[in-house]
Formats: sequence, structure tokens, C-alpha cells
Amino acid sequence: MEFACDEHIEVAMDVVVDEYEAAPIIEKLNEADQLSTTCSYCKKPAVYSITK
Repeated sequence: MEFACDEHIEVAMDVVVDEYEAAPIIEKLNEADQLSTTCSYCKKPAVYSITK
């Protein structure tokens, strides 16, 4: 599972597609999760979770 901010959503989608060779499932995090989860590529709060 990858977490991404608005800036890194495309990078996270590419990683999941390359790794699993399947379309990613993208879910917007709720406000409580956004506060406690950081982007996998920077230290900004995550807005999305991306899974296979």
C-alpha cells in the first residue's frame, strides 16, 4: 500500500501498476487518517491510499 499527497499521486499509481501489473485502487483518506498518515514520497500529509 502506498500513501500519496496531491503532488505524488501519479508516482504512487505508477509504482503500484509496475509492481502488480494491475489497475490501482485509489481511495481518498478521511480527515482523521490524513492527520496521522504521511505521503510515501515526502513528509506532507497523505490524501490518498493506493493499493492493488
